[in-house]
Amino acid sequence: MTASSQGRARVAAQGNGVDLGLFGPGSVSWRVMADPAFAIGGLRALFLQALYPRAMAGVAQNSDLSAPPWGRLLRTARYVHTVTFGTGEQAQRAGARVRAIHRALWAADPDSGERFRLDDVQALLWVHVVEAESFLSTARRAGLRLSAAEVDRYYREQVRAAQLVEIDPQLVPATAAQVADYYARMRPQLRLSDQAAHAARFLLWPPMSTKAQLYGARAGWLAVTGTAFGLLPGWARRLYRLPGLPGGDVPPAVTARLLRTAAMTLPTPLRRGSPILQEARARAAAAGYA
Repeated sequence: MTASSQGRARVAAQGNGVDLGLFGPGSVSWRVMADPAFAIGGLRALFLQALYPRAMAGVAQNSDLSAPPWGRLLRTARYVHTVTFGTGEQAQRAGARVRAIHRALWAADPDSGERFRLDDVQALLWVHVVEAESFLSTARRAGLRLSAAEVDRYYREQVRAAQLVEIDPQLVPATAAQVADYYARMRPQLRLSDQAAHAARFLLWPPMSTKAQLYGARAGWLAVTGTAFGLLPGWARRLYRLPGLPGGDVPPAVTARLLRTAAMTLPTPLRRGSPILQEARARAAAAGYA
């Protein structure tokens, strides 16, 4: 569908009362978040987010880091898919729920001891930028083709997601160059805290039942998490003191491409994605998007 026909479809959808959400099917955000590499990007984001001690303290002091990571991963995926593919009302409700949780929870800064609420703007901004960049960079390295202009458009789109949790849009990097500058500014504040090391160990080696391990779940999980870790920037892997992982002879980008290709060859029912993504595609089709 051409840009002009997309514009006509959006106008028609608005006129027919079809809510296409914050971004809509013509957005780069839809392409990135619907990509089969989405889960690997989410894991990469968790490894990178943990290196900012203030953000890591907020998680560690309000959750059980010894619990299996599936619950947190699923909650994060559900939130991102709701914001990306849900209606405008669904996205606003999801943002409101997160804001309410953040306002109610406190943590202590691991360096200064200062008490802060979890809606601390610098921690929220770090989490947002790392998630947006991780989903994008992972999808691209796994094979999603995007032009430089499309990359910048994606970051501009993601400013709307940041606003849902009340981050000032003026603070949010909105181009690839601005994201790179933001990382450069943040690097002096990043380190491997005890909490971050503990969280990384549980991501790489979570508790599993003997039965699950017999069916290969351990090896499969390590392949995915090892790939996500390997896709971190070199400076982040060095902070973890793990420039690579055991068995890491295959470059992580190659593994990511293989995993993405495997996901794309699954039977159609397994490739349809989350229910909210399926609903979004149905709304888009009703609005005239191919």
